[in-house]
Amino acid sequence: MSIDKTVVIIPTYNEIANIEKMLTTLDNLYPTLNILIIDDGSPDGTAQVVKNFKEKKSNLFLMERTGKLGLGTAYIKGFKWALENDYDAVITMDCDFSHEPEAIAQFVEKLQTNDLVIGSRYIGGIRIINWPMQRLLLSYFASIYARIVTGIPFTDSTGGFNAYSRKALLALNLDKIFSVGYAFQIELKFKVWSLGLACTELPITFFERTEGASKMSGNIISEAVINVFKLRIKKILGTL
Repeated sequence: MSIDKTVVIIPTYNEIANIEKMLTTLDNLYPTLNILIIDDGSPDGTAQVVKNFKEKKSNLFLMERTGKLGLGTAYIKGFKWALENDYDAVITMDCDFSHEPEAIAQFVEKLQTNDLVIGSRYIGGIRIINWPMQRLLLSYFASIYARIVTGIPFTDSTGGFNAYSRKALLALNLDKIFSVGYAFQIELKFKVWSLGLACTELPITFFERTEGASKMSGNIISEAVINVFKLRIKKILGTL
């Protein structure tokens, strides 16, 4: 597992305030790291910034979609693209610097002996900066809820800063992933764990975005509540 055979997938929607800074930061830290931006038709010009940056960076790729089609479908598209292009690993992260790019090297290191590396905001204590208490409690208890219902052992099943080996992605039936919003994060972790593949958690610090708007909504929360039960039932029935 190496940086130059790893691709970071970053879904974007209206990230004009963050995208250039993120691409510059990643390029400075890891010049050989491959980056795939999946933009859902951002009307603010996010994709154009990526196109301009691509002119000087051959290992930057852009996938443009029409309209907001959901986080889960964006990542599935990205996973399939990564497999088709023979990458050894995929790292998922946000564009808004809530996830520290400096931590990518630790994810790659952990992938030497694991097929799933989960960036955990809660292992060994809570490391979330500048979140309102209501959202912190919602996220924290969502992970507890997922553990109780599904039996998944992870302290942070809802976070988006994660790494998957090629082996894990090939083992998953990507066409059977049914979650679209943030429930997608729980579903993928649950399915990799259920396959008996090697999983670990990596302590990370999460920072509330300072630029742009959060994509969290009531529908996303409702989907997560319902889909956790679906996962449990599907496992019992053997239809995962």
